[in-house]
Amino acid sequence: MKVSIWSDVRCPFCYIGKKKFEDALEKFSNKDKVEIVWKSFQLDPSLKTDPHTSMLEYFVKAKGVSEEQALQMFSGATKMAEEAGISMNIQKGILANSFNAHRLIQFAKTRDLGNEIKEALFKVHFEEGKNIDDISVLSEVATSIGLDAEEVKQVLNSDAYAYEVKQDEMEARNIGVRGVPFFVFDDKYAISGAQPVEAFLQTLETVWEENKSELKSSEGDSCSSEGNCD
Repeated sequence: MKVSIWSDVRCPFCYIGKKKFEDALEKFSNKDKVEIVWKSFQLDPSLKTDPHTSMLEYFVKAKGVSEEQALQMFSGATKMAEEAGISMNIQKGILANSFNAHRLIQFAKTRDLGNEIKEALFKVHFEEGKNIDDISVLSEVATSIGLDAEEVKQVLNSDAYAYEVKQDEMEARNIGVRGVPFFVFDDKYAISGAQPVEAFLQTLETVWEENKSELKSSEGDSCSSEGNCD
């Protein structure tokens, strides 16, 4: 079974959704048969990185609300994160465009480290308040999960994997993705948002059972392992 997940490193609910999906996967008896494919999605491609502006300051200015109101808006996601086992400091996050982070994720996928880099980037952005558009930060994160430092440097100092990021975003538009996280199970079922663990588990089981049924219903002339042909 393949699960494609459109997600942005800047999205708190994407981090929460990742954790809830993984909790569901741990309860799924066929978890070793599930392939996870991370897909790029930028919530705001035009966002300008400003390392001197926190997410709280940006939100106050962008939404035209007070700091108290902004913190109140953040509290819902923060509480949900705590319930999922994540320590999240949204207000301390640095205002940063996520395009380079997505390019790094695309590169990590070629080394079978897509899930590891995604988790590491979420942590540095939401828990450590680091700039995910800073080449040195991205390099540090990449090498911490085992990626080659020289290869990472070459990728980040070029436009490598920009095409792959754009392709994922185009695919998202084509299938009608309007927000993230967005999970697609074997191109059959979709879950939008950080749904409860039970919702993810039920979908995993439903798709698995349907795949089994489809395999059983497609029977034609064949030969058995005992040499009987009919």
